Amino acid sequence: MLKTAVPILASLNAEETIKFYTKTLGFTLINNWDGYVILARDEITLHLWPCNDPEIPKATGCYINVTEVEKLYDEYQTVGVVHPNGPLKEMPWKMKQFSILDNNGNIIHFGERVG
Repeated sequence: MLKTAVPILASLNAEETIKFYTKTLGFTLINNWDGYVILARDEITLHLWPCNDPEIPKATGCYINVTEVEKLYDEYQTVGVVHPNGPLKEMPWKMKQFSILDNNGNIIHFGERVG
């Protein structure tokens, strides 16, 4: 029955968020309604709501299941967004994953099932 989920993350500045996601992460802007931003890449859609508290994004994030995780890792490593504590590695829960922080401080994990 369930098909997909759409993460809703905090954005401290809509214009900077749009720039980061489109120029750095390769997303496409779908819409910006007074700071409520919707972006997409491949089959993934992300929503970001306007937030004035910089502590909120530090405590939020999402996990995105991907294919070709090594290719995406190389792309994001090239632009310098891979989290220092989140390099590509195989996890005990049978996922090969890495992590980034977006421009707001939200953590995003990208993972591919292995084995």
